[in-house]
Amino acid sequence: MRQPRADSGRERRVLIILHQRDSSPGRLGRLLTARGFALDCRRPIFGDPLPVTLASYAGVIIFGGPMSVNDEAAWLRREIGWIGVPLKERVPFLGICLGAQMLARHLGHSVRPHPNGVFEAGYHPIHPTEQGHRLCECPFPSYVYQWHREGCELPSGAILLARGQEFDTQAFLYGEAAYGLQFHPEVTFWVLCRWTFTTRERLNQAGAQPRRRHFEGWLRHDAAIARWSGAFLRRWIPGPGIA
Repeated sequence: MRQPRADSGRERRVLIILHQRDSSPGRLGRLLTARGFALDCRRPIFGDPLPVTLASYAGVIIFGGPMSVNDEAAWLRREIGWIGVPLKERVPFLGICLGAQMLARHLGHSVRPHPNGVFEAGYHPIHPTEQGHRLCECPFPSYVYQWHREGCELPSGAILLARGQEFDTQAFLYGEAAYGLQFHPEVTFWVLCRWTFTTRERLNQAGAQPRRRHFEGWLRHDAAIARWSGAFLRRWIPGPGIA
């Protein structure tokens, strides 16, 4: 698998795209700032513009949100179309949950709910492919945190990195450095507490784990997710910096 291209001329900042007023980049934001990157957080849903070029950015992360990629909101359509900028300029791109689905939709592929109405919430197993095993020096965690009711097809030309039981496409690589992750490596304990409380009615849906199992899963699996997240980010944007 090819290593993402490093560009020493780029400023050490990462564009962060969020979809709620109280959303944050969580663990991934902390890991990036620890390596010396500045975070430029924007919320297109509230009118923040997206840059016409990424010449001064080291990478882009589009995070998740409660909306569907199939909604017809004008800001959502613009954001999906805008993904062509990092792809054209070959800037490292990472889509998480909704962001991964946006990438798949930009590439012309469908995003659909589970045929049995499953809402995947809690810690669920994933299974890396051979290419996924070679992704970085730290192996994929065996369980990851999920919070979604839709999933995407594997885009044409993309490499599948990990599979899930209910939603097959859990991680993929398109081109040199455009990644899509259906799961949420950014989730901290505080975010887990907030999601399972403020939207706790969703935990009554088919496939969702009860709230106590989210906390049990965090105790069992978060350390492995944290190790993998740091290793993944170092591969995604190579360069100096503390872990």
